[in-house]
Amino acid sequence: MKGLVPYTLNLGGSLMNLGEPQVMGILNVTPDSFYAASRTFDAETISRRARQIADEGGTIIDIGAYSTRPGSADVGEAEEMLRLRRALAAVKEAAPGIPVSIDTFRADVAKMCVEEYGADIINDVSGGEGDSRMFETVAKLGVPYILMHIGGTIDNMHSDAPLTSHADSAVPYMQSVMAFLTERINKLHSLGAKDIIIDPGYGFGKSMAQNYELLNCLDYLKAWQLPLLVGVSRKSMIYKFLDTDSSQALNGTTVCNTIALMKGASILRVHDVKAAVEAVKIVKQTLG
Repeated sequence: MKGLVPYTLNLGGSLMNLGEPQVMGILNVTPDSFYAASRTFDAETISRRARQIADEGGTIIDIGAYSTRPGSADVGEAEEMLRLRRALAAVKEAAPGIPVSIDTFRADVAKMCVEEYGADIINDVSGGEGDSRMFETVAKLGVPYILMHIGGTIDNMHSDAPLTSHADSAVPYMQSVMAFLTERINKLHSLGAKDIIIDPGYGFGKSMAQNYELLNCLDYLKAWQLPLLVGVSRKSMIYKFLDTDSSQALNGTTVCNTIALMKGASILRVHDVKAAVEAVKIVKQTLG
């Protein structure tokens, strides 16, 4: 599609063409994810959700076992692994052949999922900040890595600390985001990481204005000629702005996803797969 970075992702020897936008369906195995309808608890509901993602046209399943919403409970590494083992076993049976992404910031969790279950992608919301061994681990595993920009840290991103920190800086916001990503991309390349996907990190340590600045300037992030992932699905940047809640945020999500596609997003990470697939079809028909 016009406007996309031409890129082919190596998923365990199978190639995925990111010159065509892909839809990543969210599968949460947490009891406290911010969007209640996305929560799955047992093998049956996990399998049902995996099949739904596949049936609606999703091409990647992103499994998360650690909620990062404000006020969520901390989850120990052993519990995160237990949840992911249960989910991976169910997903592999229910939707064989669909690439699986693991949403984790812990290197040992990533290693377990790749080595024991053949997970295809690691999606790290901490940008490598949550575990100093993550970059080296994904480079050794040889799997694609989603590098996300985060304001602050996993522990303080929902506080005022990241916003206050940037407010005291003379560096324009987009420039600071670019610097953050450049440093980490260079480090990943130096360690031998192959496929890197960039995620601007909407909602992670950012003000409302910063989230929409990042959406407006998304095409700036094509500077590295790496694929872009956008994850705005039902987030507070949408429902708080529209004075509603996450259950009523599908329309706003589709608008933001459409803008993202027109600015070069290669992957949409979403709760509502069918709506995202339809957005991709319409944008593709429009742009060619």
